[in-house]
Amino acid sequence: MSEKIQFNPEMIKRYDTSGPRYTSYPTAVAFTEQFTEKDYLQHARNSNDDLIPAPLSLYFHIPFCDTVCFYCACNKIVTKDYSKADTYLKYLYKEIEMQAELYDDDRRVEQLHFGGGTPTFLNNQHIESLIDKIREHFNLYLSDDGDYSIEIDPRSVDATTISVLRDVGFNRFSLGVQDVNDKVQKAVNRIQPIEETRAIIEACRDNDARSISIDLIYGLPFQSVDSFNQTLDEIIKLSPDRISVFNYAHLPNLFKPQRRINAEDLPSAEEKLEILQLSVEKLIEHGYVYIGMDHFAKPDDELALAQKNGKLHRNFQGYTTHSDCDLIAMGVSSISSVAGCYSQNTKNNEDYYKTIATGHFPVIKGLSLDDDDLIRRRIIQQLACHFKLDFELFESSYGFCFVDAFAREMKMLQPMVEDNLLSIDEDGIQVSNSGRFLIRNICMVFDVGLRKKDISERFSKVI
Repeated sequence: MSEKIQFNPEMIKRYDTSGPRYTSYPTAVAFTEQFTEKDYLQHARNSNDDLIPAPLSLYFHIPFCDTVCFYCACNKIVTKDYSKADTYLKYLYKEIEMQAELYDDDRRVEQLHFGGGTPTFLNNQHIESLIDKIREHFNLYLSDDGDYSIEIDPRSVDATTISVLRDVGFNRFSLGVQDVNDKVQKAVNRIQPIEETRAIIEACRDNDARSISIDLIYGLPFQSVDSFNQTLDEIIKLSPDRISVFNYAHLPNLFKPQRRINAEDLPSAEEKLEILQLSVEKLIEHGYVYIGMDHFAKPDDELALAQKNGKLHRNFQGYTTHSDCDLIAMGVSSISSVAGCYSQNTKNNEDYYKTIATGHFPVIKGLSLDDDDLIRRRIIQQLACHFKLDFELFESSYGFCFVDAFAREMKMLQPMVEDNLLSIDEDGIQVSNSGRFLIRNICMVFDVGLRKKDISERFSKVI
């Protein structure tokens, strides 16, 4: 990663388009209402029939926040009525019971993640009772061997909360920061002094956290190269194990809170690019490895080691080391990935409650993957996680000549070859250092779903 990253204006014009982040393939826009609860139940039961059933990954969506961040595009409910958590957990507990009935008891939960919203909207008693309920119905590790993570808003927790989270089994903590500049924080309605963030990170370390991650966003109002450089300096001092630097996608027509952000206050496309280049070069200079799609990790972090060893995977939580798990997602809007299907729950709390109360799963849409989907998913996984593609891997697995089967895609990649984003030889595809930062564009070549859709209003810009 020593090659200096350079994007000239022509390269920006050619590749700065909208595109998926490929937390799944096919992406969620391909999900259909023709996929029903009955389909999900069949896939779930089929997942137990393998000679060695896959281990499990559990995701729980906690949709509540007590304040709204104007940039947010998550499925959330903004409220200061904390009693809403009691009602939500009542139905979430029922879904846990229903989901657990579908899966063999001996399938180990290797990965667990609480997302939102703000999972730490729940108080300590809520968290303890929720974990107890999960342990009652699923096979969680009793030791610290699981990959059990939670997203934290540092404004909503204290050292006692971190101790409780650690005691119930969480060992990985992801903190939202976004930016440390006062003017930027005010513009997006997220006032979070760096001292507050530092105190929570220290609490995580005092409780022997296995991993600490920080999320940043570039492209927010009033950001500049100089201001974001100061943010990076502060974050590097905190020395998290992982850092994510996400591109802010301003889509006020889709996400109502973003209407409170003035478009004229946003940095220009050129300055955003300079901020991205600064972030990449500075984090690499300070020892972080570029994992891909805005993610960085220390060289000894499990993500970096998994990528080095060819074991990295990507799912709805981002990059992960658990490629062989069936993902069971619970709560409103959550998306499961089980035995060749995707299944999404309703996004509306009241609909969720009504459906669960009748003893049915709140599935509103999804997709059963066909053979072509599975092959293309594997291609996109290989490119997004490892920046290379071995033709022999696919030819031996599926019995076809890769360049013949994907002749159209090979032709579509030629301009990227000419721009030195990747190289192609008889063995496969190798993405260059500069091409790594346009990996979404490269993956898009293999996404047949994009060829018939207007994607400008559905996805964020790749740069």
